[in-house]
Amino acid sequence: MPAPTPRLLAFAGSLRSGSYNRRLVHVLADGARASGADVTLIELRDHPLPLYDGDIEAAGMPDGVRVLQQLVREHDGLLVSTPEYNGSIPALVKNTLDWISRPMADGRSGTTLFTDKVAGIVSASPGPAGGLRSLIVLRDALAKLGLVVVPQQVAVGLAAERLPETGVLTDEPLRAGVHGVGAAAARLAQAQALLRASAEVAA
Repeated sequence: MPAPTPRLLAFAGSLRSGSYNRRLVHVLADGARASGADVTLIELRDHPLPLYDGDIEAAGMPDGVRVLQQLVREHDGLLVSTPEYNGSIPALVKNTLDWISRPMADGRSGTTLFTDKVAGIVSASPGPAGGLRSLIVLRDALAKLGLVVVPQQVAVGLAAERLPETGVLTDEPLRAGVHGVGAAAARLAQAQALLRASAEVAA
C-alpha cells in the first residue's frame, strides 16, 4: 500500500503585516513539505471572526467558522506559529480554536474535527526567550482539543535579527529545528493516515 500524502493546515497567530510569526510559519511549512506533506498555508485575516459570543452563535454561525471547520476537516493536522502575549497565546489563536470547536452544521461537536490529528508548533519573539511560554499554553490547548502535538518545538528569540523576511531564518541550527518540527508533524500524520487506510482495508 503506497504511503498517503499527509495534508497539513498552517497559519500564524498574528495579523500584523510585519509579524515575525507570519514569516516563521513559512519556514515551518517548508520543513513539512520537505518530508512529503501537502501544506495549505492560510492567513487568519482572510477568515475574520468576531470575539466568541454565544448570542452571535445562536443568531447564526458566522460564515468564516464554517470555512475554517471545513479546512480543518480536509487536513490531517495543523502547523501553528504563535506570538507570546503577556506569557500566553494571543486572543486571535484562542478565539479561532474556540469558534472551530463549536457545533458543525450537522450538529456534531466541532472538537471532533481535531480528534487524533497532528500539530506542530513554533513561536517567534523579539525577546531572547522567543515566545516559549506561549508554546506551553498552546500545546496544552491543542491537546485538550484532542490533537497529538509532536514533542519537538522551537522558540525563535531575537526575531528582528533572525527573521529578516518571510520564510528566511538566518540562524542555521534554529532553521533546522523549525524544519524538524514540520518534518515530525508530516511523518506522524502520514503514519496515522497509513494506519487508518490499513484499518479500512482490513474492515
